This record gives sequence, structure tokens and C-alpha cells, in this order.
Amino acid sequence: MAFVVKRPGHRWEIRESYTTDDGPRARTLASFNVLTADVLDRAVARSEGHAEREALIRAAKRAGAPLERPEADIAAETLIRVMARGAPPRPGLQRLLMTQLGPLNQRDNSFAEWIGASLEERARALVDLLDLGDTLPHPPERPLRCPRLAPAARR
Repeated sequence: MAFVVKRPGHRWEIRESYTTDDGPRARTLASFNVLTADVLDRAVARSEGHAEREALIRAAKRAGAPLERPEADIAAETLIRVMARGAPPRPGLQRLLMTQLGPLNQRDNSFAEWIGASLEERARALVDLLDLGDTLPHPPERPLRCPRLAPAARR
């Protein structure tokens, strides 16, 4: 059975108990400051009692161990703090936020991923698009013609 214990210096351990002829023992599966997916993977891999990730997370919560916070939670908390100080996002971003926070079937993520993109990421994407444009077939060459102009109808 796996459990989580607090150690000195803001450290935590995932431990596993087992029995021997001399009585019960425990061994450390993983040490951590913040419980992350990597720590869970390491603990599950080292476990001889087939520890499960969900059980380890529940044990860490019971013990009060700090858990890794999802990136979306951190961003949402930051946005809420900034807006509480009276600095809302510009109208285009407000509309995009409303769309993203709405029902799942209304989401359009096609451009949302570019909001925080660096100039290098944008430049790479632009080069890729230009390369794609060069591979598309060109329309046949023909002289330009002006459309026929008709007099306006009188009323």
C-alpha cells in the first residue's frame, strides 16, 4: 500500500509499505516538493504493490502535499487578478475568451493558439504558408479585362 508523508525541509515522499519476517517495513518510491506527473510515473514504476496514480493523488491530497497546478488554472487566476485591478483585455480578446469559456461545441481554436506565440513561431508559420503557396498551381496567364459598364437605371 502506498502513502504520502511529509519530510523536513518542505519535502514529501511517496512510500510503500510491505511485510517481512521481521515485521512491516516501508520504502521510498519517490521524493518531491510538488507532486507532478513525472513524480507519479516514477513512483508507479518503482512500486511493487502496483500503486495507481489516482490513489497516489488522493493520498497526497489527504496528506496536504502541494500538487502541480494546471497551466490553465494559473493563467485564469492571473487574468482574474489583472481584471480585478481594472485592466480588462481588449475587446477582441474578450470575445475570444467568451467563446473559449462557452459550451465545448462552440469552440473555435483555429487561431486561439497564436495569441501568445513568439515572433519566431509566427515567422516559421508564415514561411510554411509561403512555401505552401509556392506549391499551388498558378492560374493561366490571360490579359486583364475591365467589366462592361452599363448605365444606371433611372427611377
